[in-house]
Amino acid sequence: MENGLKQDTRATVAITRWLSEYARFVAAGFIVLAAAISACIVLVVPGQAVVVTRLGDPIRVATTPGLAWKIPAPIESTVPVDLRLKTTSSGLQDVGTRDGLRILVQAYVAWQVPDDADHIRQFLRAVQNNPDVAAEQLRSFIGSSLEITVSSFDLANLINTDPAQIQLGQLEDQEALKVYGVTIRQVGIERLTLPPETLSATVSRMQAERATVAAAREAEGQRAAAEIVSNADRDSRILVAKSQTEAAAIDAKSRVEAADIYGKAYNDNRDLYTLLRSLDTLNTVVGKNTRLILRTDAAPFRVLVDGPGTSAGALPQSAQAKPR
Repeated sequence: MENGLKQDTRATVAITRWLSEYARFVAAGFIVLAAAISACIVLVVPGQAVVVTRLGDPIRVATTPGLAWKIPAPIESTVPVDLRLKTTSSGLQDVGTRDGLRILVQAYVAWQVPDDADHIRQFLRAVQNNPDVAAEQLRSFIGSSLEITVSSFDLANLINTDPAQIQLGQLEDQEALKVYGVTIRQVGIERLTLPPETLSATVSRMQAERATVAAAREAEGQRAAAEIVSNADRDSRILVAKSQTEAAAIDAKSRVEAADIYGKAYNDNRDLYTLLRSLDTLNTVVGKNTRLILRTDAAPFRVLVDGPGTSAGALPQSAQAKPR
């Protein structure tokens, strides 16, 4: 009985040992499988391309973000390529413009590796996937192209108070794309300085342009002012003439009405009319400090002696001419 229990115990221990060894082998297998799968998986992130090389030779390029597959190293390996936009400065250079002036220009260029398998391979071959080497090559490329580009423009196309006049030709990017596998997205002036003689000429030219604009605007203002004065003078003359016409019409009408009133008054009472008119005449000819020595029997002072019953226009008896 004891021997049987011992045999069962030994069998159980053997099975347990076998299961333990089997579990270790299974776990090791899973680990190896996971490592193999991990070695075959390539993660492509946005803004990046992954070049799969087989024994150092690029065989395919993955540009779509996500997962890609490859044969584990050392058969196949991956090279990440940055596709994001980068900028490079050309440094300060002495160049000449089309109008014969010398300037110091520092340009910048925005570039990137295009999302294209052929150009990505060209970028790897040209600069070994080193952005610094690519930037150095582009500086040399821009330096030689900048002299040709700037010489195609006048200084006014590079420095001007009118932004619409400022121009800078794009550097020819086909050569950079063909040689280095990169695309030039934008070229611009980062810094521009002038030698003393060029600066003096530029300031003089700008002053002349501003003076021309100021003279044109002043002439336009003077023309507008003269037109306003002329229109005002014409309108004033029209208003004065119209007012004088209306005043003359009113005066004529008032004279007619006055004459009608005088005539009616004379017809109603001739003696009273004569007296009032004589008094009006006295009021007109005699002022505050006037002294007159006149005959009282002469018109119009006769009315002061004879009264309203005597005609003011009749001469006294002694003054009347005797008939012949």
